[in-house]
Amino acid sequence: MSFGLQGQIPFLTVSSGGATQDYSISLQILLLLTALTFLPTALMAMTSFTRILIVLAILRQALGLQQTPPTRLLIGLALILTLFIMRPIFEEIRTKAVEPYLNEQIAFQDAARETIAPLHRFMLSQTRKTDLEQFFVLSGEPQPQSQADIPITTLMPAFLTSELKTAFQIGFMIFLPFLVIDLIIASILMALGMMMLSPLIISLPFKLMLFVLVDGWGMTVGSLARSF
Repeated sequence: MSFGLQGQIPFLTVSSGGATQDYSISLQILLLLTALTFLPTALMAMTSFTRILIVLAILRQALGLQQTPPTRLLIGLALILTLFIMRPIFEEIRTKAVEPYLNEQIAFQDAARETIAPLHRFMLSQTRKTDLEQFFVLSGEPQPQSQADIPITTLMPAFLTSELKTAFQIGFMIFLPFLVIDLIIASILMALGMMMLSPLIISLPFKLMLFVLVDGWGMTVGSLARSF
């Protein structure tokens, strides 16, 4: 199949009054538009988004709040924190890949390589060595001589596995003080013979008060940012 001159693909043919006009699209633009459909997946698989969202969801569960804050708000907060944490990475991509490519200083392949490089370094810095070795064993590939040569297809699942472990570790530490409050309230209610009253109803105000007094949102957001 021929793509025409300079990577042009026939896209649309318009006929009017016996005249025919052909419109084509650049192959690079087509590949770029296709890649944009994978942007949400890349956001979860190659950034800090997964860890942040899981920790926020565990925090909501620990407080005993089922729908407050709403899930959409948690996703929005996770996205904003991701943009804040990943800002140096995105800035490097903009200066080394996006702007040079738009100014026609580098080719599309070089721009793609410069885009992957900082994300590769970020994921590698947050990936446990044991998780990386596990996926090398599963893939049957030999480990490369240098970290820069680690395939992105092997690094991504290892990075996600490490992020899940880290998120649950942070979530466990967040859950402990609220669990203690639930146990204390449940013990008091049993001692008073009020076993029919749900401890969660009584403990919720105390957990909210504790969370507000210790500036829980500030501590959680700050701890998540510092964990990277």
